[in-house]
Amino acid sequence: MTRTLNATAASLLGFLHEGPMTGWDLVATAQQRIGDFWSLTQSQVYRELTAMAEAGLVEAGDPGPRARRPYALTDAGREAFGEWLQGDVTEELIRFPLLLVVMFGEHVPPERLAEVITTHRHLHAQRLAMYEKELAEAPAGEPDPYAAATLDFGVRYERAVLEWFDALPTKLRGAND
Repeated sequence: MTRTLNATAASLLGFLHEGPMTGWDLVATAQQRIGDFWSLTQSQVYRELTAMAEAGLVEAGDPGPRARRPYALTDAGREAFGEWLQGDVTEELIRFPLLLVVMFGEHVPPERLAEVITTHRHLHAQRLAMYEKELAEAPAGEPDPYAAATLDFGVRYERAVLEWFDALPTKLRGAND
């Protein structure tokens, strides 16, 4: 059965290349490794695992502790993942809820808009500091070039977002900036 993979399913197959994992393990791995740029919910993971098992891309093992069932990648899953990697990369879509609030800022009390902007600027500054700490603590020698490239994007993205915050008109940021 041929199944067109979406990016969520493909990410799960990518993680399963490392060995069998339960849905719980996959959620935790995704949150740790891609959570800053790709969101997965527990329900999405289990829905995708069920669909991929039906399509023969993964194989469910025997339930373990707490009835958690490990899933293993099949040859068909490896092939589907390889085909997904060779396919067209879809154009990214920015989903930044703060931009909706700013877009409709004329309908938001000025002090509330300033509060939201200040809060989000702080969150992005924290994330940048976390990424920079990860870079500084990276082991010497040959780093994983794929993880390093992803982390570099995160640093550059957060710097760009902070620059955008700093360039916002005073009217949007409020007087207490």
